[in-house]
Amino acid sequence: MNTRNFKLKPFALIFGASALVLAHGSVSAATKLLIGTTSSSSSHYSYFVAVSQIVNSKVEGVDTSVVETGATMDNLRRMDRRQVDLGLVTTNVIHHANAGTGDFASKPSKSRLLWIYSIAPQNAIVRKDAGVKSFADLNGRKFNTGLKGSATEKTTDAVFALLGISPDVVRGSTGEIVDAVKDNRVVGYVKSGAGLKLDASTREIATFTPVDVLGLDDAQKAKIGATMPELSIVDVPADAQTKLPGYSTWGFGVGAAASGELDEKVAYAIVKAVCEDKEVQAAAFGEVSGVDIAEMTIKYASSPLHPGAVRYFRERGLDVPARLIAN
Repeated sequence: MNTRNFKLKPFALIFGASALVLAHGSVSAATKLLIGTTSSSSSHYSYFVAVSQIVNSKVEGVDTSVVETGATMDNLRRMDRRQVDLGLVTTNVIHHANAGTGDFASKPSKSRLLWIYSIAPQNAIVRKDAGVKSFADLNGRKFNTGLKGSATEKTTDAVFALLGISPDVVRGSTGEIVDAVKDNRVVGYVKSGAGLKLDASTREIATFTPVDVLGLDDAQKAKIGATMPELSIVDVPADAQTKLPGYSTWGFGVGAAASGELDEKVAYAIVKAVCEDKEVQAAAFGEVSGVDIAEMTIKYASSPLHPGAVRYFRERGLDVPARLIAN
């Protein structure tokens, strides 16, 4: 994403680090927080606009503003530089950020996960007439592992390397690959789902070209779970509309994180307001409708939670695993 559109509000230079105004651990009337998001054309940007509205109306003394950024990587780096206080993240990237691995090997991030509001299963879509019934059947076949340059592509390549799957990889944009699948120039592709549903591009293909979705077997799930803790195994239920059976695949959550400087009491109040909202988020981002955000967070989080989030989840009576407690 183009990060040159990023503009800091004037107050961010003064209040960007929430510790400056929260030194005594209480919510101050002067507390202004900046939320880093993603491209303003994304539905996830709209989601965080809704989050800002919830916080501003429900958390006394806190005033938030939303800013367009380059998404997860950009948000984590800006939180560590105290340019934003909260931000959109994916669970696989913040796992590496906190562990000091991958792109964060030289400088781990102190940001902490607050909540997860959506799960992104990585769906391996194949033409039904391709005769591909398992991931092993992709060996040597023309296949796209994700939008060129995307997190999906990077993650799929790593998963395939782990599982010993070697397709003849075709790189390209979503539009290029959708056309290639329709024209039978590639047997399929990997695409993030829209929650637990197939995304719009896959549904477009399926309108005229019958498709299957490949699922992981038990041995593959165990191998991914043991070797790639940044990922979650997602069990996708059967879809009556597409008549596809249920399957298991790898995936990651999409959520919000906070700077390590964000006061615990403020984080608690924000998480509580978001988790107890039943309307505003769903109106902005339909995938949230009917979702228990607290339970989803505990299920799919792969890195330590902010202490304020832990406090709220325990207050809800949820068991927070030791792996999600920061040292």
